Amino acid sequence: MHISTRAQKIEPFYVMEVAKAAATLGQAVAHTNAPMIFLNIGEPDFTAPPLVQRAAERAIHDGRTQYTPATGLPLLRERISQWYGQRFGVDVPASRIVVTAGASAALHLACLALIEPGDQILMPDPSYPCNRHFVSAAEGCAVLVPTTGEDRFQLSADAVRSAWGPRTRGVLLASPSNPTGTSIHPDALRDIHRVVQMHGGITLVDEIYLGLSFEAQYGHTALALDDDIISINSFSKYFNMTGWRLGWMVVPEPLVPVIERLAQNLFICPSTIAQHAALACFEPESLALYEHRRTEFKARRDYFIPQLNAMGLTVPVMPDGAFYAWADCSAASAKLGIKDSWDFAFEVMKKAHVAVTPGRDFGTAQTDHFVRFSTASSMEHLQEAVARLRSFLR
Repeated sequence: MHISTRAQKIEPFYVMEVAKAAATLGQAVAHTNAPMIFLNIGEPDFTAPPLVQRAAERAIHDGRTQYTPATGLPLLRERISQWYGQRFGVDVPASRIVVTAGASAALHLACLALIEPGDQILMPDPSYPCNRHFVSAAEGCAVLVPTTGEDRFQLSADAVRSAWGPRTRGVLLASPSNPTGTSIHPDALRDIHRVVQMHGGITLVDEIYLGLSFEAQYGHTALALDDDIISINSFSKYFNMTGWRLGWMVVPEPLVPVIERLAQNLFICPSTIAQHAALACFEPESLALYEHRRTEFKARRDYFIPQLNAMGLTVPVMPDGAFYAWADCSAASAKLGIKDSWDFAFEVMKKAHVAVTPGRDFGTAQTDHFVRFSTASSMEHLQEAVARLRSFLR
């Protein structure tokens, strides 16, 4: 069978490959006194709040399962619009909001709408691997621009200016970022966007972890800067609805009918049941619960990062959002005679029964020195993982 060149260009999603290995080993040790602790997948251990679950049940019971408009339920678009005003003080008209089948569908639609074959999109290295593959799927080319801890692992205006070439179409940023949990300061983002505008380009910002910001100076949406910025968001992370596959995008008004046309053909509509359920995300009771959970994520970060640093698994930049720790394991690997972060991750998995993600997925800028820990697990699991990692490193 002939496989398309397009498909062959897409590398494996190593996060999931590692997850499969961890699941297999996890089954083997499930009934021992050291079952696997999974710190490899970026999925909240919290589930959808009670009001959201009951809203889904009602939608099924009442038979509200037919197709919705391709852009999503009008009422849900209104609720999202209101949330931007209440949470961020930003006026985002519902008419600019398109509900999608997860943030993945939003990114796919944005890339198809804006990228021509051969166009280049600048992204920080490291960054979430699927984002560059969405660019590839639209026959564009993701150009990874190396970053360091001094840059907060984010692009700067100078870096964008230097990397911009004749085929560059724009930038795709993430704030907060996966895998580093770092955000772009609003002033830095404004400077980047100005460079992009000077070249007539596009600024796309992945904001799926935006609700999980822990520092006031970084907890701002890019939409506050300019109506031309395209924001991608999701009900998966802050709203704890990963498997419901529901997200949204905010785009300039002229782009809405283009996105709608693509969505009609590719997805018909997002999950109707998930949309009805998501309406309950914005009830005061649910929002209060989300904020309580955000404080728990922050407490986990505040415990776990210093523990990693003390063990020599250095986190160069304290994450200001999301639930990740991007830790340099090169010194620890050298002491143990381990080649790189890929082998380090598998040794930790086999000997400490702690599943972590090696840096290979996230780029090439020294990513073989780093592993990503997810702090989306319980404090009890994090404390046990710290004890096992200490023992392993000794």
